[in-house]
Amino acid sequence: MPTPNPPAAGRAELLAAFDAALQPERFKDYGPNGLQVEGRPRIGKIVSGVTASLALIDAAAEAGADAIFVHHGLFWRGQDGRVVGWMKERLKRLLAHDINLLAYHLPLDAHPLLGNNAQLGLQLGLAADGRFGEQDLGFIGRRADGASFADAAELARHLEHVLNRPVTQVGQAPAAIERVAWCTGGAQGYFEAAIAAGAQAFITGEISEPQAHLARECGVAFFACGHHATERYGAPAMAAHVAAQLGIAHQFIEIDNPA
Repeated sequence: MPTPNPPAAGRAELLAAFDAALQPERFKDYGPNGLQVEGRPRIGKIVSGVTASLALIDAAAEAGADAIFVHHGLFWRGQDGRVVGWMKERLKRLLAHDINLLAYHLPLDAHPLLGNNAQLGLQLGLAADGRFGEQDLGFIGRRADGASFADAAELARHLEHVLNRPVTQVGQAPAAIERVAWCTGGAQGYFEAAIAAGAQAFITGEISEPQAHLARECGVAFFACGHHATERYGAPAMAAHVAAQLGIAHQFIEIDNPA
């Protein structure tokens, strides 16, 4: 008997499924959301990852991917538009293997169930009951079990245990921490909005010079936990959801990044 063809979806069908879930038209973003590089028209397997790095592209090709779904794509507003150096190499690999590249930035941060912030909250045992910041990207809430963190040190230990990496803590909360705000990646600029929203602690990926002073002066603990470390949960959750919806295969490939 001939071997049946594995399930596959059309490129337009795949793009429509991601667009329907993530609604990119709602966001003012730093680059194009959706299909960034066109590959083969039929997709039987999608690989998800955080960033469209050369390492991810090569690993996806080795895994037999027809499409790659990432949070950080190739193209950003204001970047050098020449196809040279690292850009040439990444595009060369994608085109040589005829792989589609789909990237969603802020829409993936914001999705209420499968996005980066929602999935980080799930990992950390936090339940959001509000939003804050520009485009309502930040999440704020409490521990899902109804308890509180005894102090900033306990929260730091919890973060390091879950994320399996050291975190940078600046500032102390004055008492037990009940209200926690978080926004993944490079969201240190949301710190003041988190303070205004009533947070006693703020979790993100990075810290810049001004936030250290604010944390010490405002009595709100700031935790920088790594850009990649806080954003590695949304892409596989969303890609797995769409792959299941379309009946195609999915694989998450983790490319380690210390940042």
